[in-house]
Amino acid sequence: MSIIEVINLKKTFTSLEVLKGISFSLNEGEVLSIIGPSGSGKSTLLRCITNLERVESGTIIIGGDTLVETSREGKVLYADKETTSRIGQRLGLVFQNFNLFPHFSVLRNITEAPRHLFKYSKEEATELALSLLEKMGLADKAGAYPYQLSGGQQQRVSIARALALHPQVLCFDEPTSALDPELTGEILAVIKELANEQMTMVVVTTRWLSPATSLIG
Repeated sequence: MSIIEVINLKKTFTSLEVLKGISFSLNEGEVLSIIGPSGSGKSTLLRCITNLERVESGTIIIGGDTLVETSREGKVLYADKETTSRIGQRLGLVFQNFNLFPHFSVLRNITEAPRHLFKYSKEEATELALSLLEKMGLADKAGAYPYQLSGGQQQRVSIARALALHPQVLCFDEPTSALDPELTGEILAVIKELANEQMTMVVVTTRWLSPATSLIG
């Protein structure tokens, strides 16, 4: 069953056509790597899927719900607020620059969203966060702040934060671009472990990570 289906997606910035009719489907348990040089539209595609960018035309269906489609008359139709929110909860996004809250501890960075979005109790959210930190090899960093962590550790915290929302699909936007080769290995090991656990993922990268499908570039 397709979790993500993209049909003839087009995106233009001013006069520059970045996405030129992209189509693909992603099934449960699959890992899709979108590989290409900087500026080729990889991150733009991911941002369209996660509703951070609006498209000029095409269709995006996630978990059976249509995020956007184009009518016969060429009008772009986005889903209503309730459907958009439901779709958003199916997607976890890991940014290349971590985007952790610098004034929050590692633990609070992970517990904040489950408490507000899913109404977890403090105890429930803490238990979940600690289990994810254990999974990421960061059990001893719960009380630390982002500035006290290496880049690889910060990225692992951001992965834990995304997983805390129990997404159907985990999306990575250049997850290793801000890291040196040694720290890159840490993140690739985490991605490999998640793949072995049948986590459905979309990985945008300029680097060859594994046998993959390249749509752009």
